[in-house]
Amino acid sequence: MTDLIRTWAGTTPLVLDSPHSGTFYPDDFQHACDLAVLRQAEDTHVDKLYDFAPALGVAWVEALFPRSYLDANRNTTEIDTSLLDGAWPGPVATDPAVLSKVRLGKGLIWRSTDGGLPIYQRRLGVAEVQERIERCWVPYHAAVAQAIDAAHARHGYSLHINCHSMPAVASSHATDFPGEAHADFVVGNRDHSTSSPALAELICEHLRGLGYSVALNHPYKGVELVRRYSHPASHRHSIQLEINRKLYMDESTLEPNAGFDGLRAHLQTLVQRLLTVDPRGL
Repeated sequence: MTDLIRTWAGTTPLVLDSPHSGTFYPDDFQHACDLAVLRQAEDTHVDKLYDFAPALGVAWVEALFPRSYLDANRNTTEIDTSLLDGAWPGPVATDPAVLSKVRLGKGLIWRSTDGGLPIYQRRLGVAEVQERIERCWVPYHAAVAQAIDAAHARHGYSLHINCHSMPAVASSHATDFPGEAHADFVVGNRDHSTSSPALAELICEHLRGLGYSVALNHPYKGVELVRRYSHPASHRHSIQLEINRKLYMDESTLEPNAGFDGLRAHLQTLVQRLLTVDPRGL
């Protein structure tokens, strides 16, 4: 654990990580927009929804820093150069699909909130961004990679669930589908490139069996963490799981609602189901 990352080692093939539930806002953030508005970007309470996992032998990695400070689910090439006070010395992504989030203000370092409000009234120093990468991105990714490698070494396969939440309705600058009402869950495996189709369908079927509406690969397919650490042909499976926030919290106050405990119990049944799955036999 570093000062901005929390980890628990596991003994099972399953690894969970939560890159966006952090609520510690570093002093050097120096954001200009109101903190209450900025906090709407958090996957608030996702860490608490899965707090049963370590006791089941599931590895856990959690960012304590907020995604608006640095988004660990982005590649370090997803740099919004318009934010900087100088030239970026490293590579910068040029793929239009990758840059779609940068255009929305949601690169590695966010430029704007989901509602389109500017986060800064200043340029960020190149060295300042590099420091955030070294303090946040590098150790977070190292922890996820180590947990998955350890699970795979123990069992010959690994299952990685990248844990997120989403607003009930997409905001104007959040996705390429503003105003879209979301399902209860979105399961993403980048069009079956980061996990077997059978594993994704198993998760969908389990959640639908609990009475939830579930979408597959729309509008969230999964981003950097599932892309980077998956290799289904080598029995390394990664899936992004998005939970609709209306199921467990008041999106305005960020307070848990009456559905929180029931949802947590249902997520535990999903985790327990995954602990019985060997994807090599699906």
